[in-house]
Amino acid sequence: MVTGRQPSVLVAHPGAELYGSDRVMLSTVSALVGAGYRVTVAVPSDGPLLAEIRKRGAAAEIIAAPVLRKRLLSPTGLLSLVAQMPAALARAVAAIRRMDIDTVYVSTLTIPSWLLAARLAGRTVICHVHEAERSPRPLVKRALATPLLLTDAIAANSAFCASVLAEPYPTLARRTTVVLNAVAGPPTATPPREGLGSRVRLVYVGRLSERKGVDLAVDAAEILWARGRAVTLDLVGGVFDGYEPFRSALEEKVERSDLGDAVRFLGFRPSVWEELASADIALVPSRADESFGNAVVEAVLAERPVIVSDSSGLREAAAGYDTTVLVPLGDAAAIADAVERIADDWASYRAAAAAARAEAERRHARERYDAAILAVIETADQQRPHDGGQI
Repeated sequence: MVTGRQPSVLVAHPGAELYGSDRVMLSTVSALVGAGYRVTVAVPSDGPLLAEIRKRGAAAEIIAAPVLRKRLLSPTGLLSLVAQMPAALARAVAAIRRMDIDTVYVSTLTIPSWLLAARLAGRTVICHVHEAERSPRPLVKRALATPLLLTDAIAANSAFCASVLAEPYPTLARRTTVVLNAVAGPPTATPPREGLGSRVRLVYVGRLSERKGVDLAVDAAEILWARGRAVTLDLVGGVFDGYEPFRSALEEKVERSDLGDAVRFLGFRPSVWEELASADIALVPSRADESFGNAVVEAVLAERPVIVSDSSGLREAAAGYDTTVLVPLGDAAAIADAVERIADDWASYRAAAAAARAEAERRHARERYDAAILAVIETADQQRPHDGGQI
């Protein structure tokens, strides 16, 4: 930490909603403000996140920056990204200098312009990585990891994430620390229903996207109805800008399946505890690698059994709880089987819910997260001498 004046951190973040990674960033902001830093968060657009940032005692600014999305990983998309970079770098460097920033904390791998801008401005730069997939080709993985060579330190939200980052560049392992997400539970947990009644209530919380497997949740509901098991399914979440056609296709799928009022699109919710409390079983059916699974932990904290794709960081997030059930990737029938397994042994899963919640509270306590992320930031800051921002 810089001495003689209040140290300052600019937190660069890719969006302004309130999903899992957004809440992790807010945890970092709270930790920094609590430790005496002057904090400014830069986001590329307006949204509900800005009010939450200011509520925690930090400033918020809208500073446009290109965000690396899947659709940009094409020749045309990459050209568009390259074309945006010079202006984005100029804005970012100017902001860092105008705010007299000491340390730049980039909350994701998807806004690489901030990593380069921090290095150009001569500041300490830290990246907190929440994205990790083993499936891309080695060349793509190397391209995605290359900006991390600019960092002084890296925080990874799981051991899986850290291992993926080190595949193209083994030297990154030496500067990477695993920091488990802080995940706050509901103010008061609502115990599961004593009996399931005539219908099992399912819930999915997260982005509506193909990679998240929302369509698999719908398929599983259809399979269960075909088996004579009545269920409802609430879909809680929205889509990234540009992905609206997926939601439309999903709505058409529901209409074609004759599920009627059994599936509800509830849209984005700033807090998901009411929806989880109204459900019996949560679904996390991602068909692609995830670096971690905040939605898994949130379901456990809400005392709900949760069915989780058996892969990557999701497996890590679900490990050690008696209320989690792992299923093969991309298998709607296996999800339906797991729903029936839980429903048929409901008393056991209900009895295990409180102990599972207590373990999740211990693992993902705010105090543990604060100490870990502050150690990463302060150690990096101390090890890199400040030069007043000269290139």
